[in-house]
Amino acid sequence: MNSTIGEITEFLTAALRQGIRPEDDYFALGLADSLFALELVTFVEERFRLTVEVEDLDLESFRTAAGVADFVARKTAGAAAEPVDVHEPAAAQPATPEFATGHDPLR
Repeated sequence: MNSTIGEITEFLTAALRQGIRPEDDYFALGLADSLFALELVTFVEERFRLTVEVEDLDLESFRTAAGVADFVARKTAGAAAEPVDVHEPAAAQPATPEFATGHDPLR
C-alpha cells in the first residue's frame, strides 16, 4: 500500500501545488473544494481501475492521502490494484445531469 499512498500523494501535491503528506487533511486546510473532490474521484477510478459508487462518496475516505489509499485497498478487496497510465486518454463520459445525482431532472 506504500506505493499506493506515494502515487496518491504525488497526484495531490501536483494538483494542489503544495506538498501533501499522507495524513494532511487538504479539505480542512482549505486547499481543496467540491470540484477538486470530483477530480480526485476521477483520478482514483482511472489510476486504480475501480468504480467509486455513490455509496462510496464518504468524505472521510477522501480527506487524506492515507484515507484514499485505505479506500483503494478496501475496494480492491486484497487484490492487487493495477495502476494505469493516467496520461492515456480515457473513454469520454457524456456530461449529463444524472451523472451527479443519479437521476435526470428533466424527466
